[in-house]
Amino acid sequence: MRTLRVATFNLESLDDDPARVPLAARIAALRPRLLRLRADVLCLQEVNAQRPRGGGGRRLDALDRLLEATPYAGFDRAAAGAGVDGGLADVHNLVVLSRLPVLAARGVRHELVPPPSWTWLGRQEVDGPEEAAPSPVTWDRPILHATLDLGAGRRLEVVNLHLRAPLAAPVPGAKAGPFRWHSVAGWAEGFYLAAMKRSGQALEARLLVERLFDADPDAAILVAGDFNCDAREVPFKIIRGGADDTGNPGLAGRALSALERGIESGRRFTVRHGGEAMMLDHLQVSQRLLGWYRGAEVHNEDLDDEVLAADRMPASPESMHAPVVAEFALPCPEG
Repeated sequence: MRTLRVATFNLESLDDDPARVPLAARIAALRPRLLRLRADVLCLQEVNAQRPRGGGGRRLDALDRLLEATPYAGFDRAAAGAGVDGGLADVHNLVVLSRLPVLAARGVRHELVPPPSWTWLGRQEVDGPEEAAPSPVTWDRPILHATLDLGAGRRLEVVNLHLRAPLAAPVPGAKAGPFRWHSVAGWAEGFYLAAMKRSGQALEARLLVERLFDADPDAAILVAGDFNCDAREVPFKIIRGGADDTGNPGLAGRALSALERGIESGRRFTVRHGGEAMMLDHLQVSQRLLGWYRGAEVHNEDLDDEVLAADRMPASPESMHAPVVAEFALPCPEG
């Protein structure tokens, strides 16, 4: 047997922005947390990219500095963002770091689910319902799919995602400021669109998982990341595809298992928000991986409440998300 540790961690806008938080302070806060994970596969969200002073495309310089003098500096890497032509964006890129060789990696965004169309309700009132033109509702970020080499002909399919937060999406002409709306109706429309984005991208993630099962019904699949919802909500259920929801025991082999269920309830949270503890970051695995599963942890011992922290300081060097890590015992090559 050999041990494999996989983890997910939302770094919360890791950047080199002295006007916000000095990168040195962020490194001092985050590097010990990364080391504690002892991860062989690490799925990261909200990794911002920087443009070099001499010009050129965006690079993950802040992440490189964070990883200096850690084992992760030598890991294989895959990244995806919503930049031009699917390249890195200035904010909120997805990264997979792997001790295992990365065999292939790609971003998936509206490859399996086309953007739904929406006609702004305010536009309909001005132009009339017959004249108002619909607009596409696109996902904020891609999904990062990486295929890793487990050895002995086995592969680990990693799906790293960061779904839309439950914050109202922009609606043309409906906002008076970044967090101020002209009307409840405008806010409600934006909130509905945010839910559409979150559930739509969850559907794309599930369809990607379906493609992987079509290719190999016994695939080792890990879906990790910031789902921005808990286990009772629609996006989580769409990705999991449980037999209790499909009502078909013949599909049970395609259901994913939520590893957090093995964590005691008092420790089962990754975010504190206004006094409420919530599990928003998840690890879901296929039945093949579940057979190798040995345990999971959430490193939330000193997690701050993001609402209270925002009142105390404009920006914190810490992440307001706790990382989640799971351990697996891989069989010998002949097993």
